[in-house]
Amino acid sequence: MRFALSEEQSELSAVVGRVLRRRGDGEAVRRAAGSPAGYDEGLWGILCEQIGVAALAVPEEFGGAGFSLVETHVVLERLGYALTPSPLLGSGVLGAQAILRSGDDAACARLLPGVAAGTTLAALAWATADGRWHRDRSDVRVSGEGRLTGSAHLVLDGAAADVLLVVGDTGEGAVGLYEVAPEADGVHRVPTPGMDLTLRFARVDFDSAPARLLAADAAALLAGLRDVAAVAVTALQVGAAQRGLDMTVAHTGQRVQFGRPIGSFQALKHRMADMLVLVETSRTISRAAAWSAARGTPDLPERAATAKAWCSDALNEVAAETIQLHGGIAITWEHDAHLVFKRAHATSQLFGQPHEWRRRLFEHLRLATG
Repeated sequence: MRFALSEEQSELSAVVGRVLRRRGDGEAVRRAAGSPAGYDEGLWGILCEQIGVAALAVPEEFGGAGFSLVETHVVLERLGYALTPSPLLGSGVLGAQAILRSGDDAACARLLPGVAAGTTLAALAWATADGRWHRDRSDVRVSGEGRLTGSAHLVLDGAAADVLLVVGDTGEGAVGLYEVAPEADGVHRVPTPGMDLTLRFARVDFDSAPARLLAADAAALLAGLRDVAAVAVTALQVGAAQRGLDMTVAHTGQRVQFGRPIGSFQALKHRMADMLVLVETSRTISRAAAWSAARGTPDLPERAATAKAWCSDALNEVAAETIQLHGGIAITWEHDAHLVFKRAHATSQLFGQPHEWRRRLFEHLRLATG
C-alpha cells in the first residue's frame, strides 16, 4: 500500500502546476470567477486537450484515458492550490462517476466521451432544500410517466451544464438516477450565489420535465458517490491549505517590524509549524482516501469520513491563521488570502459538514465492530 505519488503522478502534478502558474494568478482567478461561464474556458480547454484532466478516471472504452481517481485527485490538489475555478469536480468527478456507476452502458457510451474531452459538462442535481445530499430521498418527484417535478439545490456548475443527472424520488421508498436535457420543457435553472466565488451553484426546478432512467434504485450508487465526492473535495482543501501556508511563510519573511522579519519571532514560527502539521497530515489522509476511492475498497466509507472531517477542520484553521498572520491586508479584495478563507468555509460545508462526517465515521465503526 503506497500513498506517495509515483513518478508519473508527480510529473502530472508538475505539468498541471506549470500551466496554472502561467494562467492562474490571483487576478486571473477573479476574472474567471466573474465571467459568464464561471471559469476560464481557454484554460479548461488546455487542461483537457493537452493534459486530458477530465479523461483521467474515465475508462478507455468510453473515450477516457483509463487511469483512476488517484490521478484526478492529483490534478484537483493542484487546482486547489491555484484556487482555480474549474468544472473538474462537478463534471469530471460527480457527473462522470454518476454515469459510470449507473451501469447503463448505452448512456456511458453516449455521454462519457464528451465529458472526458471536456466539451460536455455534466451536473449532478441531488441536494434537497435543507442543503443535504441524501441517498434515500429527494425533493424531485418522479411521476408514473417518467417525468420529474420539484427542485434540486446546490447543483455544482448546474447553470452551465450540458446534461443534468437528477436524483428523483419514486415515492416507493427508493430514489433513481435520471438524465435530463437542460433545454427540455419544464426545466428552469437559477444561479445561486455562494461565499466562494470560484464555485458556481444553481437551483434547478423541474415541472413535469421529461427524463430518461439511468438507474432505478440508486441508493447504493449515491452512498458510494457521496464518499467519492467528499474525497475529491479534500484534494481541493489540501491544495488550498498548502497555498495558505506558502503565502504566510512568504509574507512573514518579508514583513519587517522592530528591525527584523516578523517570521523570525519564535511565537510566529510555532504557529506556522502548526500550520505545516495540519497541511501534511491532511495530505496523507486525503491521499489514503483517494487510494481507497480509486479501488473501491471496503474501508472507503471510513477513510472518506475521516478525510472530509479532518481536512475541513484543518483548512479552516490554516485559513484563519493565514488571515491573522497577514494582518489587515488579508481582508482586502486585492489579496488572495481572502480567497483561501472563503474556499475553506465553502468546502467544509460541501457534501456535509465536519461533524456530520464524524458522526458517519462513528456509526461506521460501530457497525464494523458489531
